[in-house]
Amino acid sequence: MSFERKKILVLGAGYAGLQTVTKLQKMLSHQDADITLINKDEYHYEATWLHETAAGTIDWEEGVYPINKVIDTQKVVFVPAEVTAIDKESQQVETTQGTFDYDILVVALGFESETFGIEGMAEHAHSLVNPQTALAARQEIERNFAKYKQSNEDKDISILVGGAGFTGIEFLGELVESIPELCERHGIDYNKVNLTCVEAAPKMLPMFPENLVEYAMQYLKDRGVKFMVGTPIVAANENGFVVEVEGEKQQLEASSIVWTAGVRGNRLMDESFEGVKRGRIMVNADLRVEGYDNIYAIGDVAAVMNGEESRPWPTTAQIAMQLAEHTAKNIQLSLKGDKLEPFSYNDRGTVCSLGSKDGIGLVMGRQIKGRKAALMKRVIDSRAVFKIGGPMLAVSKGKML
Repeated sequence: MSFERKKILVLGAGYAGLQTVTKLQKMLSHQDADITLINKDEYHYEATWLHETAAGTIDWEEGVYPINKVIDTQKVVFVPAEVTAIDKESQQVETTQGTFDYDILVVALGFESETFGIEGMAEHAHSLVNPQTALAARQEIERNFAKYKQSNEDKDISILVGGAGFTGIEFLGELVESIPELCERHGIDYNKVNLTCVEAAPKMLPMFPENLVEYAMQYLKDRGVKFMVGTPIVAANENGFVVEVEGEKQQLEASSIVWTAGVRGNRLMDESFEGVKRGRIMVNADLRVEGYDNIYAIGDVAAVMNGEESRPWPTTAQIAMQLAEHTAKNIQLSLKGDKLEPFSYNDRGTVCSLGSKDGIGLVMGRQIKGRKAALMKRVIDSRAVFKIGGPMLAVSKGKML
């Protein structure tokens, strides 16, 4: 290749950002470009495993690995810093470790919790957005169960989960595995534990057909989970959730409250770009930001349109990694002066775990459930690690062993 050496700056080392870098370092030589990756933490965390950390079925360290373990330090400079501003006109990014120039910018700053303005939710509920918040949720549950031996208050062994979407259901699946062990440790009768999931929408897991949803719901109900579907949460307080039932407000009490019902893109997007909604910006078919031929937005900060349905694809790890691969390819094409290619999403399916031994899924158009789904989930999780870090990391961090 013969082209002008460019400065490529990648913001964020989640699935999208880190995959972009690991692809670029294979596709480009050191002479082709200077690649810099900026991320707040020195590690990458598996965001799709946070519910396991929160439930205590894995230690938080199991779901993270050092970024320097997967980047080629001969080709990529990693800067542990927080991004504070993006100046599109001067092509500079300000961080807590100084200012960085770029020729090509990839914004992959990830997600934050979205409470939709529900009063008290941010203050009183734990969200599962990084290892620290997931660990805090777990520690509170454990503290409250330990406290129950002295207090004998049902509230201390009550857990409220806001949201029956993907994260909420997977979290409940892990809880019904880990809570019996917690009860055994503290001499608590599991039948006295109150696990309640509150969902404002009329249906949980809308991405799955009704029969699979019923399977998941029954699996969790059989293990003591109560569902309040079609029940809006109007507030959260120190006692739990305030919900609306048939027009009447009702207080649900629990000492442990976890919010899983909403995420949004990074708030820096709202400050840096026009037309941003909930931290997500609509991108062109080639994944660049309208009006800026040298800026790509991918992952949780991007709204990538599903042409068939005229709405954005959901932000999942699967699509984030495909967006990253396509971005790396388009950057290589742009450096050669070739025409960029439109992104096309290959939906390989979705699997929702119900703990380590059960689950539901739609894979390549086929429905799966039970142990087969649980195995497929482990394959998917391990594949994500393999694609970014290769076979050695997959062996140490994957879930197939």
